[in-house]
Amino acid sequence: MIKRFFYFIVGMLLFAGCTKTPEMTLAEIAELTAAGDSVLVNKTVSRPWTGEKPVPGKIGGVWQTTILSDPKTFNQIIAERDGSSSELISKTLDYLVYYDAVLRKWEPRLAYFEIETDEKADTLTVHYTLREGLFWTWYGSDRKVPVTSDDFVFWYNEIAGDEAFQSSGYAQQWCTMPDGSSSHIDCVKIDDRRFDFVFPRIVAEPLLATNMSLCPSFIYKEAKEKGGVEGVKNLFSINCNVREIPSCGEWYLTDYAPSQRLIYRRNPNFWEKDSEGTSIPYVEQMVCQIVGDMNTEFLLFKQGKVETFSPRPEELSDIVENQKDDYTVFNAEGSLGALLWSFNQNPKNKETDFYRWFCIKQFRQAMSCLLNRERIIDQTYRGLAMPKYDFFPDANPMYNPDITLQYRFAPERAVKLLESAGFYRDSDGIMHDASGVPVEYDLTVATTNNLMNDMAMIISDECSKVGIKVNVRQLDFQKMIEMLTATYDWQSIMIGLGSNFFPSQGSNVWPSYGNLHLWNPLQEKPATEWEARIDYLYNEGNYTIDKNEAKKIWDEYQRILLEECPVIYLLRSRSFFAIRNRWNLTNVYFDNKSGAKTEYVWLSDQ
Repeated sequence: MIKRFFYFIVGMLLFAGCTKTPEMTLAEIAELTAAGDSVLVNKTVSRPWTGEKPVPGKIGGVWQTTILSDPKTFNQIIAERDGSSSELISKTLDYLVYYDAVLRKWEPRLAYFEIETDEKADTLTVHYTLREGLFWTWYGSDRKVPVTSDDFVFWYNEIAGDEAFQSSGYAQQWCTMPDGSSSHIDCVKIDDRRFDFVFPRIVAEPLLATNMSLCPSFIYKEAKEKGGVEGVKNLFSINCNVREIPSCGEWYLTDYAPSQRLIYRRNPNFWEKDSEGTSIPYVEQMVCQIVGDMNTEFLLFKQGKVETFSPRPEELSDIVENQKDDYTVFNAEGSLGALLWSFNQNPKNKETDFYRWFCIKQFRQAMSCLLNRERIIDQTYRGLAMPKYDFFPDANPMYNPDITLQYRFAPERAVKLLESAGFYRDSDGIMHDASGVPVEYDLTVATTNNLMNDMAMIISDECSKVGIKVNVRQLDFQKMIEMLTATYDWQSIMIGLGSNFFPSQGSNVWPSYGNLHLWNPLQEKPATEWEARIDYLYNEGNYTIDKNEAKKIWDEYQRILLEECPVIYLLRSRSFFAIRNRWNLTNVYFDNKSGAKTEYVWLSDQ
């Protein structure tokens, strides 16, 4: 339907050029596209999760899925820098607690929790107690090692808490005290099942700062004692025997064939059980094919060789129109997360022209005014998205609908902003800086995402209209991560960082000292006055319990980031999710908060 509507619109425009029929306006085109999209959406299922309890199922079946690239490691600490590797390892692990974004409350997973505050002393303690019967086990082995508080205390203190590992969790272990000094959040063992996090002052979201994934301390501790930091980093390399990796999660990783597949098998010892006492998941085996690109994913789904698929806009019409009895397509409203566009302001590049430009606020604001979100939505998302002009998503308790980006698509305003900073266009329309240097820079996107490349090309085209040359550069995602966290030799980049359910999330991104403070990480002191203010507000917001006072803090925080434009958000896309009907879909839900809930599916013929 989308493709038919698209061709109809193109035909109308071409026909209008050679007849007396009035040309359609962009608004009319958008209206026609939206009409076609609504027909398409009506052929899909809307089933957001609202807290329903899962219906018991039966064990069996092989779940076929895909990943785009090989893992880079099976080591937890190294995987922190590679999202795809971390996702694969996480299937063998679990967290202390989780936040239910729909019900807006914390729930226990591996541990139960209690928060104790001492208002007189202005201190807080989170008491954790592990569930009974938690074990590390290995596929095909009777060996069982109890999960204990050591697994958490060791990782917190000796891995995440060791600055040499450069863990993203290191910064979360410190509180800024009222006098400006830093004080550590201590993790203390009480006994084999109980441990505490002791905060030097009361914080607004203590569970957010203490929630962590499990670690087999009996393996990592020995490696550190024998080989130090390098000994830990050498664990579970990509060439290891994956059956030596213990599991306390839903799955065992049993096989890995590079560039081909990973195979998981259900862990019958996993703690979560349904109302009839059967361990989750019900699926017996999961095969992750390594496919290299999204086009291959699409082809495999059409051939019936994978269980689920999240179609891109150009594939949506095909997927929806051909579902029949083979599969069902679910829809969800605009995603909470959004891709962002950022500019490198790291002084390591201070001898370059782009560094000088990117450090100018008016330049960044001008780039925001050249970002044609509506065009991107119409041409790449077929109208199935909405511009993102806010900073926090609407699920965030500090979201304020009145605080929005003021630098929206307006090329004439972009030119005026640049002129106010000394830029000018020559007689050929080429934009120059005050020194006469033509404005030209790179925009890097991941090679695995064709949609991002299309979006970047639109950005490049819009910038060219005011005389700025933007070179779209496709790069392997892992190389992008290395540039952001190690080499810093990038110019501008398009990337996603997820979404913040809490204002204090992103402790390694938004404060100037964060190791993923994209535009200039790991600053010893804030490079700019506005970054210093963000640091202050972030800190104050973390320790402000009164909701009304916290709102004032986070309101200013959002306004500054939307004014300074260190990152520019693009849009929120409507999401779609297809799943084979050979699975019982009773427990399947799909929304923009929880994503696709498929952990409780089972074969329909079981």
